[in-house]
Amino acid sequence: MKPIRINRIESLILRAMGEILIKEKDVLTGDNLVSVTFVKVTPDLSIARIYLSIFPVEKRQEILAYFEANKKYIRKLLGQKIRNIRKIPELQFFIDDSFDQMQRIDELLKDG
Repeated sequence: MKPIRINRIESLILRAMGEILIKEKDVLTGDNLVSVTFVKVTPDLSIARIYLSIFPVEKRQEILAYFEANKKYIRKLLGQKIRNIRKIPELQFFIDDSFDQMQRIDELLKDG
């Protein structure tokens, strides 16, 4: 079981990243739909793994690469949103493909 502090920090980062994506939509995502599905923080609070759901699917790698290239800027924005954490964790971005997996399972069940 995760400590309450880590859960709280994950929730703070999730909420703040959602606000950043809304406010910085033109800069970060353009006309694409990007949402943060969940955040995992390492026990030492040094790394935050942020999982993104990206539509259209064809642009996933391009958008993920953009987020990776601009993670210092995004981390700065995150630091401005979250003031009650001593040190903002390093950010790592990943594609959340759980929706795709659900669709594949659903298709397999229909075919079976």
